[in-house]
Amino acid sequence: MTTSTTIINTDREPDNHRLLIVDDDPLILELLGIFIASYGYEYEAAGDGREAMEKIDQGDFAIVITDMIMPNMDGMQLLRHIHEQHPGIGVIVVTGHTGTFSYTDVIKAGASDFISKPFNSDELEAKINRIFREQKIIRELEYLSNCDALTRLYNRRNFDEKLRDEARRADRQGYPLFLAMLDIDRFKEYNDTFGHQAGDEVLRCTGAALQQCIRKNVDGAFRLGGDEFALILPQIDADQARQVASRVLNTFQKNCVYGETGLSIGLARFNRRDGAFSWEEDLNDLISRADKALYRAKAEGRNRTVCDD
Repeated sequence: MTTSTTIINTDREPDNHRLLIVDDDPLILELLGIFIASYGYEYEAAGDGREAMEKIDQGDFAIVITDMIMPNMDGMQLLRHIHEQHPGIGVIVVTGHTGTFSYTDVIKAGASDFISKPFNSDELEAKINRIFREQKIIRELEYLSNCDALTRLYNRRNFDEKLRDEARRADRQGYPLFLAMLDIDRFKEYNDTFGHQAGDEVLRCTGAALQQCIRKNVDGAFRLGGDEFALILPQIDADQARQVASRVLNTFQKNCVYGETGLSIGLARFNRRDGAFSWEEDLNDLISRADKALYRAKAEGRNRTVCDD
């Protein structure tokens, strides 16, 4: 038995601190921009709700600061759109018309906070920073609920969601998507011989090997349960998918030398079949084909990759 210390990469996507400011008064936009730049945050500006909606649908913003009385689309309409289509975005409503919309009105509509004109920089900064703190806490809780505590990979629940989302995106944008199903060879024998703590070390090392071999923020690595793992590999062809699998095998063999353990890998490409099949059926077909390829890898001698025909 080889004893080693595995450093697990727990890095996640960096916090998003981009803001969108919305007001039909150029002077207010300029003032908000000066304040936000002084806080050290990036921002974009929009002159009304409709322009803001287009930017939000196309961009990536953490917080929207919006006036309420604007042409084309008012702040309440914009707020409802954000609440329904982009629920993760925080919204601060800024208005001088406190008699038109009450604090209760905007909070019920989905706003995170409310500030009245004239406002001061300290109050605005405090509200922005509070929302950023709350968003960070929510992201951490979501990560923990979707994370396997032992390997720090995402869990089966997250796998099901990511595979569905990635398959729909691949079909919509017309790029290939591969699924790799992985299993640790002779893991049960090793675990029974050396104990659960030693078995846990094998699992942790496997998780680290997978993280080292995939593209950050593009591919996905998951522990499905027991000694079963998966990789979601978008925007690569069959040869590139095999290269990823080869890197995984080489990394495991180099860093995870535990008795006679190894990795068997089954690869399959997602196919969206014509109308007769539902999305669920096509995803189940993908998983089934990757599983069958994995079983073939086991049958052919283990510690290898087999690609679905």
